[in-house]
Amino acid sequence: MPTWGFLTNHALVLLCIARDPGVRLRDIAASVGITERSAFGIVSDLAAAGYIVKEKGGRRNRYRVETQRPVPESADRNIAIGDLLALLGGQDAGLAGAGPEPG
Repeated sequence: MPTWGFLTNHALVLLCIARDPGVRLRDIAASVGITERSAFGIVSDLAAAGYIVKEKGGRRNRYRVETQRPVPESADRNIAIGDLLALLGGQDAGLAGAGPEPG
């Protein structure tokens, strides 16, 4: 098994959230192979950067991916997060918690 990967933990967490906007931190952690504390930190980073919006629903959080946001490392900054998520996770991955389309 390689000791490196193409996607960062931040990208993997974002993909988990795109697939299931109601995913719990413990499930994100298990899926990515990190601790719950690390998952919490990454979710907080993504929210602070504007890539996801956390919405409280009772005792659970729901997340909305801001799919129109640019991919930070794209060379020309014209690739949207939603486009990348659709490529990585299938057509519906970036749409489950999609925000409004840019106007």
